[in-house]
Amino acid sequence: MESTISMTLWDLLGKFLLNGQVLAVIGAALAAILPGFGSAKAVGSVGEALDGLMSEDPDKFGKGFLLEALPATQGLYGVIVAFIVITKVGVLGGTPVANIEQGLYYFFACMPIAFVGYYSAIRQGRVASAGVATIAKRPDASGKCVIATAMVELYALFALIVSFVFVFFPPFGA
Repeated sequence: MESTISMTLWDLLGKFLLNGQVLAVIGAALAAILPGFGSAKAVGSVGEALDGLMSEDPDKFGKGFLLEALPATQGLYGVIVAFIVITKVGVLGGTPVANIEQGLYYFFACMPIAFVGYYSAIRQGRVASAGVATIAKRPDASGKCVIATAMVELYALFALIVSFVFVFFPPFGA
Protein backbone atom coordinates (compact mmCIF):
# COMPACT_ATOMS: atom_id res chain seq x y z
CA MET A 1 0.00 0.00 0.00
CA GLU A 2 2.77 2.43 0.93
CA SER A 3 4.68 1.89 -2.32
CA THR A 4 1.51 2.62 -4.31
CA ILE A 5 1.15 5.98 -2.56
CA SER A 6 4.82 6.78 -3.13
CA MET A 7 4.53 5.90 -6.78
CA THR A 8 1.45 8.07 -7.11
CA LEU A 9 3.21 11.02 -5.49
CA TRP A 10 6.19 10.51 -7.77
CA ASP A 11 3.88 10.42 -10.78
CA LEU A 12 2.28 13.67 -9.64
CA LEU A 13 5.68 15.27 -9.18
CA GLY A 14 6.76 14.13 -12.61
CA LYS A 15 3.60 15.33 -14.28
CA PHE A 16 3.14 18.71 -12.65
CA LEU A 17 6.48 19.80 -11.23
CA LEU A 18 9.10 18.19 -13.43
CA ASN A 19 8.01 19.27 -16.85
CA GLY A 20 9.80 21.47 -19.34
CA GLN A 21 7.82 24.61 -18.67
CA VAL A 22 8.36 24.44 -14.90
CA LEU A 23 12.11 23.89 -15.33
CA ALA A 24 12.34 26.87 -17.69
CA VAL A 25 10.38 29.05 -15.26
CA ILE A 26 12.67 28.01 -12.39
CA GLY A 27 15.64 29.09 -14.52
CA ALA A 28 13.90 32.38 -15.32
CA ALA A 29 13.18 32.93 -11.64
CA LEU A 30 16.83 32.37 -10.76
CA ALA A 31 17.85 34.75 -13.55
CA ALA A 32 15.72 37.47 -11.93
CA ILE A 33 16.25 36.65 -8.25
CA LEU A 34 20.02 36.12 -7.98
CA PRO A 35 21.15 39.27 -9.81
CA GLY A 36 18.38 41.12 -7.99
CA PHE A 37 19.81 40.01 -4.65
CA GLY A 38 23.31 41.01 -5.73
CA SER A 39 22.16 44.39 -7.03
CA ALA A 40 20.14 45.13 -3.90
CA LYS A 41 23.11 44.29 -1.68
CA ALA A 42 25.49 46.37 -3.81
CA VAL A 43 23.22 49.39 -4.21
CA GLY A 44 22.59 49.33 -0.47
CA SER A 45 26.26 49.26 0.43
CA VAL A 46 27.13 52.01 -2.06
CA GLY A 47 24.18 54.02 -0.75
CA GLU A 48 25.57 53.77 2.76
CA ALA A 49 28.95 55.02 1.55
CA LEU A 50 27.28 57.82 -0.40
CA ASP A 51 25.25 58.84 2.66
CA GLY A 52 28.50 59.07 4.60
CA LEU A 53 30.00 61.22 1.86
CA MET A 54 26.98 63.54 1.86
CA SER A 55 27.15 63.92 5.62
CA GLU A 56 30.59 65.47 5.10
CA ASP A 57 29.93 67.34 1.85
CA PRO A 58 26.40 67.28 0.32
CA ASP A 59 27.69 68.91 -2.88
CA LYS A 60 29.49 65.67 -3.84
CA PHE A 61 26.23 63.72 -4.24
CA GLY A 62 26.18 64.19 -8.02
CA LYS A 63 29.69 62.80 -8.38
CA GLY A 64 28.81 59.68 -6.39
CA PHE A 65 25.28 58.94 -7.57
CA LEU A 66 26.31 57.18 -10.79
CA LEU A 67 28.44 54.85 -8.70
CA GLU A 68 25.34 53.86 -6.75
CA ALA A 69 23.26 53.32 -9.89
CA LEU A 70 25.73 51.12 -11.77
CA PRO A 71 25.34 47.95 -9.64
CA ALA A 72 21.57 48.04 -10.20
CA THR A 73 21.98 47.04 -13.84
CA GLN A 74 22.64 43.37 -13.10
CA GLY A 75 19.19 43.06 -11.55
CA LEU A 76 17.74 44.66 -14.66
CA TYR A 77 19.62 42.26 -16.94
CA GLY A 78 18.27 39.30 -15.00
CA VAL A 79 14.68 40.55 -15.24
CA ILE A 80 15.05 41.05 -19.00
CA VAL A 81 16.30 37.48 -19.51
CA ALA A 82 13.58 36.11 -17.23
CA PHE A 83 10.86 38.00 -19.08
CA ILE A 84 12.08 36.75 -22.47
CA VAL A 85 12.27 33.15 -21.25
CA ILE A 86 8.82 33.09 -19.68
CA THR A 87 7.45 34.57 -22.88
CA LYS A 88 9.24 32.01 -25.08
CA VAL A 89 8.12 29.01 -23.00
CA GLY A 90 4.44 29.84 -23.10
CA VAL A 91 3.81 31.49 -19.74
CA LEU A 92 3.16 34.93 -21.25
CA GLY A 93 2.28 33.79 -24.73
CA GLY A 94 4.45 31.92 -27.18
CA THR A 95 4.58 28.17 -27.59
CA PRO A 96 4.91 26.03 -24.45
CA VAL A 97 8.07 23.96 -24.32
CA ALA A 98 7.46 20.47 -25.56
CA ASN A 99 9.56 18.39 -23.18
CA ILE A 100 11.89 18.29 -20.21
CA GLU A 101 14.98 18.59 -22.42
CA GLN A 102 13.80 21.93 -23.79
CA GLY A 103 12.94 23.11 -20.29
CA LEU A 104 16.40 22.14 -19.08
CA TYR A 105 17.91 23.98 -22.02
CA TYR A 106 16.15 27.20 -21.04
CA PHE A 107 16.99 26.59 -17.39
CA PHE A 108 20.70 26.43 -18.23
CA ALA A 109 20.41 29.35 -20.67
CA CYS A 110 19.45 31.48 -17.66
CA MET A 111 22.41 30.43 -15.54
CA PRO A 112 25.08 32.76 -16.99
CA ILE A 113 23.17 35.91 -16.05
CA ALA A 114 21.89 34.34 -12.81
CA PHE A 115 25.31 33.57 -11.36
CA VAL A 116 27.54 36.14 -13.06
CA GLY A 117 24.89 38.80 -12.46
CA TYR A 118 24.79 37.99 -8.76
CA TYR A 119 28.54 37.88 -8.28
CA SER A 120 29.40 40.86 -10.47
CA ALA A 121 26.78 43.05 -8.78
CA ILE A 122 28.32 42.41 -5.38
CA ARG A 123 31.85 42.98 -6.65
CA GLN A 124 30.78 46.09 -8.52
CA GLY A 125 29.24 47.39 -5.31
CA ARG A 126 32.59 46.99 -3.55
CA VAL A 127 34.42 48.85 -6.30
CA ALA A 128 31.76 51.58 -6.32
CA SER A 129 31.93 51.95 -2.52
CA ALA A 130 35.69 52.40 -2.78
CA GLY A 131 35.03 54.97 -5.50
CA VAL A 132 32.76 56.93 -3.17
CA ALA A 133 35.54 56.93 -0.58
CA THR A 134 37.94 58.19 -3.23
CA ILE A 135 35.55 60.99 -4.22
CA ALA A 136 35.46 62.09 -0.58
CA LYS A 137 39.19 62.81 -0.73
CA ARG A 138 39.67 63.58 -4.42
CA PRO A 139 36.47 64.75 -6.16
CA ASP A 140 38.37 65.25 -9.42
CA ALA A 141 38.88 61.45 -9.64
CA SER A 142 35.16 60.70 -9.98
CA GLY A 143 35.42 59.86 -13.69
CA LYS A 144 38.17 57.33 -13.03
CA CYS A 145 36.07 55.79 -10.26
CA VAL A 146 33.14 55.38 -12.67
CA ILE A 147 35.42 53.74 -15.24
CA ALA A 148 36.78 51.30 -12.65
CA THR A 149 33.25 50.45 -11.57
CA ALA A 150 32.11 50.03 -15.17
CA MET A 151 34.86 47.49 -15.82
CA VAL A 152 33.08 45.04 -13.53
CA GLU A 153 29.92 45.68 -15.54
CA LEU A 154 31.64 44.20 -18.57
CA TYR A 155 31.36 40.68 -17.14
CA ALA A 156 27.66 41.10 -16.46
CA LEU A 157 27.27 42.19 -20.08
CA PHE A 158 29.18 39.11 -21.27
CA ALA A 159 26.83 36.89 -19.24
CA LEU A 160 23.80 38.75 -20.59
CA ILE A 161 24.99 38.20 -24.16
CA VAL A 162 25.59 34.49 -23.54
CA SER A 163 22.14 34.05 -22.02
CA PHE A 164 20.59 36.00 -24.92
CA VAL A 165 22.34 33.83 -27.51
CA PHE A 166 21.15 30.64 -25.80
CA VAL A 167 17.59 31.91 -25.36
CA PHE A 168 17.17 33.36 -28.85
CA PHE A 169 18.95 30.56 -30.77
CA PRO A 170 17.99 27.22 -29.21
CA PRO A 171 19.15 24.11 -31.07
CA PHE A 172 15.61 22.78 -31.31
CA GLY A 173 14.19 25.70 -33.33
CA ALA A 174 11.73 27.12 -30.82
